[in-house]
Amino acid sequence: MQSKIVFVLLMLGLSVLPAFGAEEAFDRFLTGFNYETRTDMKTDSKRLIKLLEEKKAVLLDIRFPEETRAWRMGFGLFIPLNELPKRLAELPKDKIIVTACPHKDRSSIAMAYLRTKGYNARYLTDGLTGLAENLRGDTAKEFMEDAGLVPAGKK
Repeated sequence: MQSKIVFVLLMLGLSVLPAFGAEEAFDRFLTGFNYETRTDMKTDSKRLIKLLEEKKAVLLDIRFPEETRAWRMGFGLFIPLNELPKRLAELPKDKIIVTACPHKDRSSIAMAYLRTKGYNARYLTDGLTGLAENLRGDTAKEFMEDAGLVPAGKK
């Protein structure tokens, strides 16, 4: 009987350890937070477009599947926010990960989470709606060509 109790307590203790690790990582993020961090964690859509063209960043769309079925950017990665912990291996460690949602509420959560996991992450300050506004007409055509997503001169 005592060995069963010890086993159950051990299993409960082991299940709590990952939570302490995550809490510790977030504590480190917060205690190291300063004006430089605040500046570095943000990117607007114009800067994102430049980073994507230079192949220095990856756009991470963290919206719900229903939202992306209704409207998708056509480039970048799609990992819903609630799936992010299970799908970290899909993200490159050697690029800036720019998290995005329509505005910025969920993307700022994703950015903070990714930073605690060692990623160079930023959130899109003007959201996907701002990015869409900056990718209209000739700007969209030039971006798609520069990013290598369509051959130059194709309509």
